[in-house]
Amino acid sequence: MTSQASTQTPLPRVSIQFCTQCKWMLRAAYYAQELLSTFSTGLGEVALQPSTGGTFIVTITHQAPGAEIAFTKTLWDRRQDGGFPETKELKRRVRDVIEPGRDLGHVDRDHGKKEEEEEAAKDKPVEKEKCDDCQ
Repeated sequence: MTSQASTQTPLPRVSIQFCTQCKWMLRAAYYAQELLSTFSTGLGEVALQPSTGGTFIVTITHQAPGAEIAFTKTLWDRRQDGGFPETKELKRRVRDVIEPGRDLGHVDRDHGKKEEEEEAAKDKPVEKEKCDDCQ
């Protein structure tokens, strides 16, 4: 007996692309677990995509209600955003796309203080994490 699988990807879909040479799989799996724990069935899929070259990019593909086309948005790029996201920040960014009105409880409580700290930190030089295996 064979069954036909649907060719449509369940949306919203979060994709975590990580560098295998840098051994970032456990970090990617941790973020995936945190997102699935927080959003449960609000996410259609969380995918881990092995890559190379020091890559760590989190994207979300979603379809607005009533829209016919799905859009992909980059939530975090290690090279552009400087390092890895705090779990709270990644959850906020996912929430802002799939459930903008949702309260994340303790994740949102210190968000105002964090924004002020980030503004002050923008003037400081940022040290970027380098991967010797990928260079």
